[in-house]
Amino acid sequence: MPHPAEERVLEIAADFAGDRILGVTIARAAALAELATARPSARVVGWLRDQYRASLVSDGPDNLQIVCAADPPDDQIDLAVLPSSMRGEAELTRETLQEALHRLRIGGVLVAASDNPRDAWLRQQMDALLPGVRLHRFADAVVYSATKKQPLRKRRDFSCEFPYRDGDRLLKAVTRPGVFAHRRVDPGARQLLAAAVVGAGERVLEIGCGAGTVALALAAREPTAHVHAVDSDARAVECTERGVALNGLANVTVELNAFGDYRDAGVYDLAVTNPPYYADNQIAARMLDAAHESLRPGGQLLAVTKTPAWYETQLATIAWRGVRFTESKRYWIVAATRP
Repeated sequence: MPHPAEERVLEIAADFAGDRILGVTIARAAALAELATARPSARVVGWLRDQYRASLVSDGPDNLQIVCAADPPDDQIDLAVLPSSMRGEAELTRETLQEALHRLRIGGVLVAASDNPRDAWLRQQMDALLPGVRLHRFADAVVYSATKKQPLRKRRDFSCEFPYRDGDRLLKAVTRPGVFAHRRVDPGARQLLAAAVVGAGERVLEIGCGAGTVALALAAREPTAHVHAVDSDARAVECTERGVALNGLANVTVELNAFGDYRDAGVYDLAVTNPPYYADNQIAARMLDAAHESLRPGGQLLAVTKTPAWYETQLATIAWRGVRFTESKRYWIVAATRP
């Protein structure tokens, strides 16, 4: 089904001219194709951070360019089309509005929508950035539009660099809005670090590295090991790479990959992962499959979860050996061996 914010923002955006358009999506990647199809003479750039979602727009029109990157292309645009959800991350929405406005030419139009028909928050963000915001109200969403009349006065840096400890080692991480977990080390990641043991010369894979806090810590523990960090989010990859540089780690590599066919599959001694619990564990299932393909025979899987019963069933379907569950504060550590 069409998402109301995406449906309504496209409806209002149709009233504004523009040959260079930036669009984002929150639910249906196909909405970007609809935007480009409606404007065959325009160049439409669809910006997505997640490689998997970007791959879903493979059959878009010729005038649609899908960009999977940490940030939108730094090109001047005439029109920005930005749907948002009231369940989304507020700081990410604020940053996206700012970055789209930065790229708008003077006289260009920003069109933003919320799926909350009683919205007040998004209106406040728009008013803080632009004068003369126009309201377009619907039963299932609200849309705002405004014309850029002067350069952006101040461009805020939403990234966060923070220190954290792993044993007696003090490390630094970089996070940004939309990256798991922004401005902190996730408690589940803490439990995963407490359970992980890395031997000399071992090859370690982190699946779904987020900002890289686990990968950085494991690499710092054992300089002779090699840690490979993977995520489907281009911004997470960027943050992890920045963390590698900040900590001066020479034994970490980072890969953008949403499909599970990771670099050097079949050679890893240890795979660690902190999968999300939403979407009926579909993402977690793909991560477990990727771990199975990536580990050498006899290699070890460590996962952290709050839903151990699901893992017990899922691991049985892939024929792992020696499956063990250990309670760790409010989490469970799942350990298994690849046959």
